[in-house]
Amino acid sequence: MLVDSHCHLDFPDFEEELPDVVARASAAGIARLVTICTWVSKFPQVLAVAEKFDPVYCSVGTHPHNAHEELDVKADKLLELSSHPKVVAIGEAGLDYFYRQDHAKEQAQGLRTHIAAARESGLPLVIHSRDADDDMAAILREETGKGAFPFVLHCFSSGRKLAETGVELGGYVSFSGILTFKRSEELRQIAATLPANRLLVETDAPYLAPQLWRGKRNEPSYVTHTAKVLGECQGVDEERIGSITTENFFRLFSKVPPPAGTQMSA
Repeated sequence: MLVDSHCHLDFPDFEEELPDVVARASAAGIARLVTICTWVSKFPQVLAVAEKFDPVYCSVGTHPHNAHEELDVKADKLLELSSHPKVVAIGEAGLDYFYRQDHAKEQAQGLRTHIAAARESGLPLVIHSRDADDDMAAILREETGKGAFPFVLHCFSSGRKLAETGVELGGYVSFSGILTFKRSEELRQIAATLPANRLLVETDAPYLAPQLWRGKRNEPSYVTHTAKVLGECQGVDEERIGSITTENFFRLFSKVPPPAGTQMSA
């Protein structure tokens, strides 16, 4: 059993065949999928996907690219929306300086709002961090000092220092298809040294298909390939890495019910 802890099933890329995409994931042993919100204003569409398919759950939040347009969304609004049984996480929120930094202040403001909601709700914060390692580490340290909150550094492609800071502060690190790319040796070295009990896998579909399908649309069933490579990094087989990442997922995303008959380790 595996879990795709981060995908975007509400995106137009899946519109024509979403039932088939979910069915292929189930056939591949993907027991749960979390479809991630990037605009609170579009949350109803995200929730509709989660409500339509039993294995699918969702988050609520604003992607850093959109933060400057949703600064009116306060923590109490996120908390209100997160009360729905299918909403199991806050975010994705964070910092992304890859294309531009002119909204860095707004991104940080939005991130802190989401942190407040995660701290209050106990739901994990899905963190997007790209080309912003130092600022992200500083905010995480500062905000954790105000009170711990659960979080995952999603689609991790940053440096070792941020990964270690995240783990030190109680967070998890999730790897996407980037881990499988030929030029990702440094990332695989980071994955090899992180504690097994803090690892997750995801697709970030429709983006970042693993090496076998690189350049094509990604989908949740492909998370099996990322898990295989993560297992190789950790020196364990596919079955073991599946157990590790799945148990980690249900520990972090504690609002998600495991499939009937599933036994998790203590």
